Amino acid sequence: MSGRSYPTTPDGRYFLVAGRLWRSTNPAIPEDRRHRLVADLMDARRAVKDAKRGNGELSAARQAVDAAKVALGERGPVWWQDGAPDLNRHLAKNTAYAEWAAGLKNCGMGT
Repeated sequence: MSGRSYPTTPDGRYFLVAGRLWRSTNPAIPEDRRHRLVADLMDARRAVKDAKRGNGELSAARQAVDAAKVALGERGPVWWQDGAPDLNRHLAKNTAYAEWAAGLKNCGMGT
């Protein structure tokens, strides 16, 4: 992992990278399970990299990445229960988070 810290929306559903919202991991996942799933995700990402070099099956590696991200709650059905839409990959400025994101720019944290 990069070790970088990105601003997280006040409700914890997304983090912001270059003005775009990315869905956060489901906070209800127990810590030990989350660690295992993150390790699985990293293994799958390495498998994608290896497959692109001709050392494996790319489709299977990508499916493993997707499965890990779904298990983490970063893809697939949303993990919140209030009926709010999934804004994953949307530009924050085009969402209800626009004011929050603009405030980050004013304090030097936005991108």
